[in-house]
Amino acid sequence: MSQKELARLRVVTLASDGHITVREAAGRMGLSPRQTSRLLGRYRTLGAHGLIHGNRGRTPSNRLPPELRQKILELVEGLYADLNDRHLQELLAEQEGIQIGRETLRSLLREAGFKPKRRRRPSKHRQRRERSPAKGLMVIWDGSPHRWFGQKGPSCTLMAALDDSDSELIAAFFTPHETTEAYLRLLRAILRKRGIPVSIYQDKHSALKRNDPHWSLEEQLAGEQTPTQVGLALKELGIQPIFAHSPQAKGRIERLFGTLQDRLVAELRLAGIDDIETANRFLTTRWLKRFNRTFKRQAAVNTTCYRSAEGLDLNRILAFRYEAAVANDNTVQLGGLVIQVPPGPGSLGYAKARVEVRQHLDGSWSVYHRGKLIARAEATPLREPLRSRKHHRDYRTKGAHEVVLLYPTTPDLKPEDIFPRPLGGHIASA
Repeated sequence: MSQKELARLRVVTLASDGHITVREAAGRMGLSPRQTSRLLGRYRTLGAHGLIHGNRGRTPSNRLPPELRQKILELVEGLYADLNDRHLQELLAEQEGIQIGRETLRSLLREAGFKPKRRRRPSKHRQRRERSPAKGLMVIWDGSPHRWFGQKGPSCTLMAALDDSDSELIAAFFTPHETTEAYLRLLRAILRKRGIPVSIYQDKHSALKRNDPHWSLEEQLAGEQTPTQVGLALKELGIQPIFAHSPQAKGRIERLFGTLQDRLVAELRLAGIDDIETANRFLTTRWLKRFNRTFKRQAAVNTTCYRSAEGLDLNRILAFRYEAAVANDNTVQLGGLVIQVPPGPGSLGYAKARVEVRQHLDGSWSVYHRGKLIARAEATPLREPLRSRKHHRDYRTKGAHEVVLLYPTTPDLKPEDIFPRPLGGHIASA
């Protein structure tokens, strides 16, 4: 089973035992209640094997030929632009002789990034969100910038992760800023202390969700943007991200930070602590256990949905990821960084091959080709990647933007020093 299927198994088991409703299980897995009911039925009939997709490895018999798919997309982008799905289906049949089902057409358009002409919004009913019944079903994490060492001390950010079922503070540490690196370190602490949760409830911070409107051609065809560095790690671990649309939606961790700003600031002052390193030792050795003894409560169900992370290469998963091409001299270059690739198969080795370069949380580097480790490099300073956006010059890809992650070689590097403005690029933090 894949990591996603293992995560679904925990949720479906709770629903089958009656600990959560079908609608609650659907929200945890990111599925519709109807699909969740189907999974529940297969689980009751076939057990865990029922959650494995029966078409895995098969080519669909009704799959549209690539030429027909491309023709439809060209018509939608040109002649038949601004038509709703049903009208488009009718004109394709009448004018072009293309017979295609409405749902097939709708799926094709959404995967290619074409949004519906009109979106029907159902009426909203707001109510208090009940706690998750079991540990590991949902973890809430966030960062809180504050003057934790008093008004005279430096401002920094407290990163914290809370189990939604019993308010257990799983991990917390101070860091200068709320960054991608901070969230990857927080995720590593969760995995080491408890395991892999089913879902994580989070806000729309730029380290967690792509908030830019720029789509590459590949993303338009896929129908979704490439996740952030943290999002890629969650996807690889099979963790379902759930985004809050307002600060009030994640009220539990917001109230937690209110409690910490009241209590922790005072305790740090009483302990005479005014720097991040000493404060982090204070949290892990003394404060976290005492806080949980006071504020932790009993979960509704005496079971755990955490999955073991044993056997997974967390050093590889929790890393910054870059795409690159091997030069003719078998080197990979990122900014001013040069990584030498050892000899590989054939006389040319890996020259001109597309590879994935990852910088681990200890600063070291690894180069992978088709999932195989082919090179390592010593540690360099760990810095947030910069996302570069380039306009396509090809008229056929009008409106598309190629997105490239860049490694800043110096902490005060300016965007124009990496990617000159005349090329039409724009650089932002990843």
